[in-house]
Amino acid sequence: MSIFLLDFFGSACIGVYSLITEKMGIVPPVVSENKTEKLQDWLKVRVIQTLIGESVLIGALASANSHGIVLPHFVREEEIQAIKSICSEINVAVMNTKTTAYGNVILTNDFGALVDPRIRKADLKKIGDTLGVETVPGEIAGLPYVGSLAIATNKGVLAHPLLKEEEQELLADVLKAPVDVGTINCGIPYVATGLIGSSHTVVAGSLTTGPELFIIGQALDVVKEDE
Repeated sequence: MSIFLLDFFGSACIGVYSLITEKMGIVPPVVSENKTEKLQDWLKVRVIQTLIGESVLIGALASANSHGIVLPHFVREEEIQAIKSICSEINVAVMNTKTTAYGNVILTNDFGALVDPRIRKADLKKIGDTLGVETVPGEIAGLPYVGSLAIATNKGVLAHPLLKEEEQELLADVLKAPVDVGTINCGIPYVATGLIGSSHTVVAGSLTTGPELFIIGQALDVVKEDE
């Protein structure tokens, strides 16, 4: 199990443009076939090339685990069908709300989900039913954008370095995984913007430093791959 480095069209913010679960991956069509094949090989999941609402900002707009995917109201039907073509059993929720960046406001793995506390109770229930896990409101580093402030796999959680003790305890309880803190891409604390992966493999943005990779590896139980 290894950590790999990658960029998408010159950007190290790979988490903004992609979404990975234990069962599937989604990247924009502009990502090269070579890089898409690398992701499939590293992650051991089928990766589909599509957009979300005709946008390349897949990781910001959508949130998913092995059970379901939460999408903004402007997602197109052909994009939903593309996702179902690689994961036919997945639950799909199209949220008819003003909120659109669900990747930024939901942090989930296959055991639980932490959600922006400003999300309405009815929407919180819909998210939980779709993802098939306990869904709890909370913050990271005193901020509500929990999906961009941390990454969670089934083996560990890496969060913003200003994570508070009570937040760490809540994350560990909800996501059923050990929690650590760190940065990516040479000091960026919004770790989900430059880190994707699963319990099998993690892929970090190409600007991520050696010390950052060491912390990521410790937190998510993977090691750096020498290519």
